[in-house]
Formats: sequence, structure tokens, C-alpha cells
Amino acid sequence: MHERRADVEGGAAGRPIVEFQDLVKVYHIGAVEVRALDGITISIREGGFIAIMGPSGSGKSTLLNILGCLDRPSSGRYLLGGEDVSELSDDELSEIRSRRLGFIFQSYNLIPQLNVLENIEVPLFYQGLSPAACRERAFALAERVGLADRVHHKPTELSGGQQQRVAIARSLANDPLAILADEPTGNLDSTTGREILHLIQELHAQGKTMILVTHDEMVAAAAERIVRLRDGRVESDEAREGAA
Repeated sequence: MHERRADVEGGAAGRPIVEFQDLVKVYHIGAVEVRALDGITISIREGGFIAIMGPSGSGKSTLLNILGCLDRPSSGRYLLGGEDVSELSDDELSEIRSRRLGFIFQSYNLIPQLNVLENIEVPLFYQGLSPAACRERAFALAERVGLADRVHHKPTELSGGQQQRVAIARSLANDPLAILADEPTGNLDSTTGREILHLIQELHAQGKTMILVTHDEMVAAAAERIVRLRDGRVESDEAREGAA
């Protein structure tokens, strides 16, 4: 299959933010060895918008966990912003997550006891900012995603779309190198899903590096590049003509 590599031919022109070099992840289930990832090599440049797709068992979730510094590869290298994070300790990976990555989840993962502002502020607790600075940034982000009038509401008082907007604002709080979105429209109706996807496209247009994991072809079509996995390997890596 002919593959057009977006990071080489007409993709985002920034520096590499994510680099996977011959990445392998092996799990042992009893005496059985499962190669969840089998030699993945991908480069994602600053300001890019990439969708990762594949059937169940293709390695999407494993790749996302390594991308998010929630797991380590068995071999190969993962460079995030030029730093090799492949063999960092749990504490070091936690530090990387809190300072360099933003996350958007299908189930929102908001803290129910906290209101909108407080949920957005959570990543800022690790940034050394004053309470006043945290509150100011959180409000600006709430405003950015269209929730300035809901900042004192708790998650149970919000619609699914509003909760996902809070999650998007939270993902921006630490000004991350990249934002990882795992099925961000999966729990939403089609109209609300399109609104959330449009917001994600706006963030990309403003220069954010977006990495989207999805099984939905219509959602993936918003990206400028689609990587398809199968059996732990890259099946195809193609730029989309005319993608925003």
C-alpha cells in the first residue's frame, strides 16, 4: 500500500513533538506473549492534527497509554518534545503528564464535587501559580469554551456537551505540548458531537497539537492526517487532501 507520510510531505511544518522509534509493547498473560505494539515508528510535528484509528485489538489503547505517559514501551524510544521518556520512573512520568500533556476523555473524567472553575484549575495545582492566577486562567479558559455563565455549576448540573467543554478547557490549563483526545464525541449525540469536534478543530487552527483516537470515520475526517493500526503495526499513514 502506498503511504503518504504527512510529517514529510506537506504536513505541519513545526518541530517534532512526538516521535516513536521502533516502539514495541509486549504483555505476558500466563505463558502467552502478546505483542500489542510491534515496531511502531511515527513522528508528529508541532501544530499537527492526527487521528489514530484501528479495529479492536489493533493497539490503539496501548499506543494512547504510552503517548499519555501512563505506560512504558517494552523496547524502542518515545521522545516527547525532544526528551526521551521511554524509561522514566512513575514519578517522572507523572510530572511529564502534569506539565506537558492535556487529556480529553470520552467520559469527561470531571471531579463531581468540584464546580467548573475548580475542575479546570486541577492541572494548575502543579504549576506553582498563586490561587488568584489559577482562578484567572481558569475563568479565561471557561470563557474560551463558551461556559463563562456556568462556572459555578457542578458536573451533574451540566449537559454532556457542556461537561466535555469543561474537559477541553481543563486540557488547555497547563498549556500542553500536545492534547490527547480519546473518543471525545463518543458519549454525545450527533449534533453535540459536531459542536465539540468543531471546537477541537478551532484549537488546532490556533496552533495546538491534537492527537485524536477514534473508531469513527467521520470524527477522524476532521484531522489532517490519519494513522491506521492493525495487529500492533502501522497499516497506513496518510495525509488528507484539503484537511483543515
